[in-house]
Amino acid sequence: MTPSAAYSVHPTPIGEALVVTTDEGLAVLHLLEIAVGAREAALAEVSAQLHAVPVPDEAATAAVTTQLDEYFAGIRRDFDLALDLSGVDGFARRALEAICTIPYGETASYGEVAILAGSPGAHRAAGSACARTPISIVVPAHRVVRSDGSIGEYGGHPERKRFLLDLEATAGAGAGADRSAGAGADRGAGGPDSAAV
Repeated sequence: MTPSAAYSVHPTPIGEALVVTTDEGLAVLHLLEIAVGAREAALAEVSAQLHAVPVPDEAATAAVTTQLDEYFAGIRRDFDLALDLSGVDGFARRALEAICTIPYGETASYGEVAILAGSPGAHRAAGSACARTPISIVVPAHRVVRSDGSIGEYGGHPERKRFLLDLEATAGAGAGADRSAGAGADRGAGGPDSAAV
């Protein structure tokens, strides 16, 4: 049975976001390029990926867009959304699941993500998983940086990544010691706690 899919295009401070949900959860959150036909091209790609043509439905994507607005307002640190990662498997899926454990306001290197995903040394594959994730922001690939602490390209838009990291640093500063003390304990030994910020 083909899953139903709905979409909306939602404004954010870093560009319009294509939000696609299925019966399973959020399947796509993609920041659109500023180009003629970018929306249509992205929808065609999503249709092929999901084997379903998403229909416009702001009500179906409202939970995602509301939480996205709260995130950009600096009042949401964790998303409470079901994710549909059915189009991702193998190491890439393990890497994306590992990325979801990086706490708000912190970073991890590609190598640390590879270790968390169970494949030490697969830092390049971790980078590929970040670059190809169908879900931006909610799967916080922006928190994954190079081992030297530089932020990397973020799909050719390092300015978007810098914005997200700065947003979390600024909004997270109010959480103070509580966030810092609890973050490492949640991830356990060997996590990316020592990553450069």
